[in-house]
Amino acid sequence: MNRPPVTKYIKPKHIKDYPVGPSFRAGYLTSDNSGWRTVRPIIDQDLCIGCQQCYLCCPEGVIYPKEGKVDIDYDFCKGCGICGKICNHKAIQFIKENK
Repeated sequence: MNRPPVTKYIKPKHIKDYPVGPSFRAGYLTSDNSGWRTVRPIIDQDLCIGCQQCYLCCPEGVIYPKEGKVDIDYDFCKGCGICGKICNHKAIQFIKENK
């Protein structure tokens, strides 16, 4: 997967510690992004044929190919449901999010 790692942002303590230009170095994510998800997609690996239609249609890019099938990065999945709608083999089901 090509997603950058989640890196904790440390607030500068002195004016000299603030960067000149962007407030954080490019290529880092400062927090995960799945806090408002109400349903979680679950891939049934027995039903998945590896067509990767869900991978191609995911607006967040959280579905990725893995060993001829697909997997989901739940730290950034928003539970939009597009992957479940696009899957013709009904390999993606949604369960209520338990936090």
